[in-house]
Amino acid sequence: MTDGGQDERARLQEYVRELTEPVVPYASAGGARIRLGVNIAHHDDTAADLEGWARPLWGLAPLAAGGGAFGHWDVWARGLAAGTDPDHPEFWGRPAHIDQRQVEMAAVGFALALAPEKLWDPLTGRERDRVGAWLAGALDRATPPNNWNFFPVMMSLGLDRVGYAHDRSARTARLDRLEGYALADGWYGDGATPQRDYYIPWAMQYYGLIYAALAGPDDPARAGRFRDRAARFAADFRYWFADDGSAVPFGRSLTYRFAQGAFWGALPYAGVDAIPYGQVKGLLLRHLRWWRERRAATAPDGLLTIGYGYPQPAVAEQYNGPGSPYWAMKAFLPLALPAGHPFWTVPETDAAGTPAQPVSAQPPAGAVLMRSGDGDVTLLSGLQHNTWARGGAAKYAKFAYSTRFGFSLPAGELGLLQGAYDSMLALSDDPGEEPVRFRARTEQEDPAVPDDATVRSTWRPWPDVEVTTWLTAAPPWHLRTHRIRTGRALHTAEAGFAVDRDMPDDVPADGPAAVRLAEAGLALAVTADGDLSGIRDLAAGGAAPRDGRVLEPLPGTNVLRRRTLLPTLTGRLTPGEHWLRSAVLGAGPADAGAWEEQPPEPRH
Repeated sequence: MTDGGQDERARLQEYVRELTEPVVPYASAGGARIRLGVNIAHHDDTAADLEGWARPLWGLAPLAAGGGAFGHWDVWARGLAAGTDPDHPEFWGRPAHIDQRQVEMAAVGFALALAPEKLWDPLTGRERDRVGAWLAGALDRATPPNNWNFFPVMMSLGLDRVGYAHDRSARTARLDRLEGYALADGWYGDGATPQRDYYIPWAMQYYGLIYAALAGPDDPARAGRFRDRAARFAADFRYWFADDGSAVPFGRSLTYRFAQGAFWGALPYAGVDAIPYGQVKGLLLRHLRWWRERRAATAPDGLLTIGYGYPQPAVAEQYNGPGSPYWAMKAFLPLALPAGHPFWTVPETDAAGTPAQPVSAQPPAGAVLMRSGDGDVTLLSGLQHNTWARGGAAKYAKFAYSTRFGFSLPAGELGLLQGAYDSMLALSDDPGEEPVRFRARTEQEDPAVPDDATVRSTWRPWPDVEVTTWLTAAPPWHLRTHRIRTGRALHTAEAGFAVDRDMPDDVPADGPAAVRLAEAGLALAVTADGDLSGIRDLAAGGAAPRDGRVLEPLPGTNVLRRRTLLPTLTGRLTPGEHWLRSAVLGAGPADAGAWEEQPPEPRH
């Protein structure tokens, strides 16, 4: 094994300890409750305290399985005994149907499967009986018809490892149901939903690969299918990562942060080498390095916070408790591999040539992804929507999501500054000159990827307003065409990407200043360190161009930048049919010069 491989493995082992050590002081006397803050999730406080105890196991168990040291296993072993004892004041409670406890019990099963010597062996016979009965009692509990079906599978794998007798027929039924969610090109649906978000790699694929690794000898046909789907999915999923390791911020549960890269660790764990290990290693390690450099993701005491690029409660879903971010620990699964495994011994492949082409159309996801000269990634979205998660429209139904610029969440319902409508066309039927109530795309009809660079969808903000939108990748630009058929007069506001309006720490006071430019037909914002966001109106047929504006959305709306500028085009429409076309550029220094050039012509 190369010295570099040893160093990389040691650094990841240390990263697990660095993330988990700050959790230890928050453990209760019995060890079963770890309360990292105030619980405002929809589940009860006991389940939230179990969440705080269980989720670090996604990293601790692989650490132990691979021989890595951790000095506080006694807290987790003591907690497991107390939390499963009905007579103990820290008892976690018996799992009900569709219960948050089921989510966290999956981590317990996983940890027992990988590191029984740390959690099971220290227990007395009576304590082991209680742990086994507690897990087995959840195997037949109802779950939502989605990735939750994997949770009893993980519990069963743990019970297998420690030799606790239980009914495996329920596991088989769950697995059959999960395989029914399979789609083309190795993708899954998370049940019968339009979401093709990170729950596919960090849940559906991840758990399937763990099953393939642990149960493959007894169920080789199913394990082979899980591995085959993962190999095909990897060819698409690599396009979701920028050259610097960042992943496209998109969808719900972004507070799980570097769980975005967990799939890349699950591939070698299950022995899937459809993509060379050097490339897989690079994708995972660059991702983890990118996050480790984002110190704003952790509180001063080292705890992971609710948020994405910084502590931001608005990112949370209604199911995110204070321990929720520790699902990020799923990214450390390769630590279970021995030091001599090829994943550790091969050199990391850099980002050049991974992937090899600038545009990737991915019909199962209803998306097109494109790569810029700076190695950034933009995802154009046409299929997905989510109306039950907090901020679901902003997390799924915007036109574009960027590794460099992120996306923004609304801070309120009144006006463009509260709405933070980056990468959206916002419409209002308010009378007067300055509308305050806007609607944007929330659900799509007839979504499609009609060619190798375009996504199309139709949406209806009012019963008598129909908008068909075509989004086309033309790196470094993307092009937007909207056909609007309206029975009412409308105000329109269409924006590009939001950019940082704060002065970077490394830009001297006498250095270049930020630029704001707004005039008929265009709006542009350039940061002091060279990030550019601009939108050009491509008015045709003698139509007057829309007016340009550079807005300052409310602070704390963007998932990467605390305070932003937002280039926006505004206009008005009379009842009838209208076509709006624009070219949008979000660029770093390598592509910023494209703004001075003629943008490509729209295809639609």
